[in-house]
Amino acid sequence: MRETAQSIGKLGEDLAVRFLGNKGFVIIERNYLKPYGEIDVVCLKEDVVHFVEVKSVSRLTSNKTLDEFRPEDNIHSKKLKRLSRVFEVYISEKNIMLDWQFDVVTVIIDKLAKTANITLVSDIVIGS
Repeated sequence: MRETAQSIGKLGEDLAVRFLGNKGFVIIERNYLKPYGEIDVVCLKEDVVHFVEVKSVSRLTSNKTLDEFRPEDNIHSKKLKRLSRVFEVYISEKNIMLDWQFDVVTVIIDKLAKTANITLVSDIVIGS
């Protein structure tokens, strides 16, 4: 069965949410969607709102090194600009008065070994 990017993304996002929960984050919302962008996960930890972008890739062989797969490379300046706009709208709509930050969770799914390597990259700076 051939997997779609959407099914890999959904699996990666589910794994990321479980990972964040295990790290003490409280999930507030998933897939906050606007015409110009989406926030994958909104969560809270220690009075800070975290906007989390989840980037997932899948591989079918176990003989490649994890260094060959860099899901975070898919976050480019145009994407960051769109995300920044969605963050602003979310903060305004939900009347968020707390500090916030942008994080990325990368999920590398090894289909053969049935494992996932999950990494949290915290407090990404979004340039203007």
